[in-house]
Amino acid sequence: MNTTCSLLALVPFVYTPLATSTAQAAAPSSAQSPAAGSPGAAPAAPARHPLKGVIVDIRADRGALLVKHEAIPGVMHAMTMLLKVDEATLKTAKKDQAVTGMLVRKPDGWWLEEVKPAS
Repeated sequence: MNTTCSLLALVPFVYTPLATSTAQAAAPSSAQSPAAGSPGAAPAAPARHPLKGVIVDIRADRGALLVKHEAIPGVMHAMTMLLKVDEATLKTAKKDQAVTGMLVRKPDGWWLEEVKPAS
C-alpha cells in the first residue's frame, strides 16, 4: 500500500507542469508575431504590373478578354492572352479597343484590373 500511495502522490506533480507548459506553448504572447508564410500570417498582396494592349476578343462566357499586350519588363514577353476581368469591364469592353490596366496574378489566373481606354 505504501508504494501505491507514493505513486499517486507523484501523478499530480508529473502532469501539472506538462499541462502548464503545454498551455503556455499553445498561447503565443502578444510580443510574438506570425512569421511570413505561416498559417497566421496575412497573405501578401499580389504584384501589380502596368499593361498596354488591344482587346482582340471578348469571351463573356469565361468572364475574360483576349488581349494582345506589349512586353511587361521583368514579367513576360509581349503576347496575346486571356485575362479575367470584372463584370463592369466585360460589359463596356469593345473589340479592337486599345486599353491600359494593371495585370495581377491571382490564385485563379491572370486578371486585368483598372481597365481604361488608352489615350
